[in-house]
Amino acid sequence: MPIQRTAWRISRAGSLSRLARVEESLPDPGPGQARLRVEAVGLNFADILACMGLYSATPQGPFIPGLECAGTVEAAGPGVSLAVGDRVCVLTRFGAYVDRLNFDPRYSIPVPPGWSAAEAAAWPVQGMTAWYGLLERGRAKAGETVLVQSAAGGVGLQALGILESVGARVIAAVSDERKRRFLVERHGLRPEVVIRRDVRRFGPQLDAALAASGADGLDVVFDAVLGPWFRPAFARLRPEGRFVLFGAADFMPAGRRPNYPALLWRYLRRPRLDPLAMISANQSFIGFNLIWLWEEVARMPAAIAGLRRHASGRKPYVGERLPFDRAPEAMRLLQSGRTIGKVVLEV
Repeated sequence: MPIQRTAWRISRAGSLSRLARVEESLPDPGPGQARLRVEAVGLNFADILACMGLYSATPQGPFIPGLECAGTVEAAGPGVSLAVGDRVCVLTRFGAYVDRLNFDPRYSIPVPPGWSAAEAAAWPVQGMTAWYGLLERGRAKAGETVLVQSAAGGVGLQALGILESVGARVIAAVSDERKRRFLVERHGLRPEVVIRRDVRRFGPQLDAALAASGADGLDVVFDAVLGPWFRPAFARLRPEGRFVLFGAADFMPAGRRPNYPALLWRYLRRPRLDPLAMISANQSFIGFNLIWLWEEVARMPAAIAGLRRHASGRKPYVGERLPFDRAPEAMRLLQSGRTIGKVVLEV
């Protein structure tokens, strides 16, 4: 019979202030579904952009944000192989900001032994983003030099682990000194290859890091920032270099709702590429949106297997843990850009 659950629901996209905590009924899991008792929810920039109506996959009308969570199976419908008591991470196309969830087991991953619920909820989306962007789309391989933008964020830290697993050389770029120290002291990167970005001299900063790496250019750029950092990085791509873009954090509004005139101005000034110049330089620009894989369910087992293989048992770094009832505060914290690693809600 149906049970009651608590959810964070937004009445319509356009402002974070519309997010409200509600009590609602959840039906029993149907055929091919299981019910999860959610213990932790992973936050992503897509959650904020969707609530503001700036994400391409934003649902129409009211919706529950959230792309990933973790917890314990407490009920299973007909045709489901999961058992009550199994611990799983779950990928959702929105709907994860809840304490109970009916889900499709094809989008679930067993929680690795010894991981907490918060660590499990921090893993699927950002880990799969790094795996898919770097290895499937960017084709990064041993000996290549890869620039990772926002390297102290959730995706960035996952990217560093994956690049280490394939034997690539890393140049890491971050926004502040605290993040630079974290990568040097906690992640073991050499100080000379960790850049605290300066918009006035980002190009020379890249040149110094490349020289310290013994490289004459970048083979792969892995970027979700865009903005003024794009052109200096693209200009340093080697022949056969690949620029992989999966976001544009430079467009993230600072307030609870978008400032459309400012966004329009930034959009009109966005970088443009010359396809003919890319032919002669033998370079590639690659864009992707991970949520596209949601429709490719037949590819999920291979994607999950690839992620697990290259994660090599590394636990995600959870930088901030907030109680479930402080979801709006957690979203604003992530929006600020000050966090290191993953922001997680604990139910």
